[in-house]
Amino acid sequence: MMRKSMKLGIYLGVIGILVSCNLSAQKQDKKGERKGPPSFKVLLEKMDADEDGKISKEEAKGPLEKHFDKIDLNEDGLLTEEEFEKAPKPKRGPKKQ
Repeated sequence: MMRKSMKLGIYLGVIGILVSCNLSAQKQDKKGERKGPPSFKVLLEKMDADEDGKISKEEAKGPLEKHFDKIDLNEDGLLTEEEFEKAPKPKRGPKKQ
């Protein structure tokens, strides 16, 4: 009887560990869902305060603000989807583990 209880305890412990590892892996996948830079549409939703379909230097935030002048090819102070698509892509370093 004692052996059956011990085996059952071990099985339940192993199953519990496997389930918790699986749930942890699923949470990590959802956090890192987006692969690569955001689309222009996503940036418009987040930054285009005047809803003109362009991002001005004043509306830009983060890395887009930092590199605005490199992306604004016609130097009109506005980023269009065409300019965004032609923008130089950032170089990525090696992945951290």
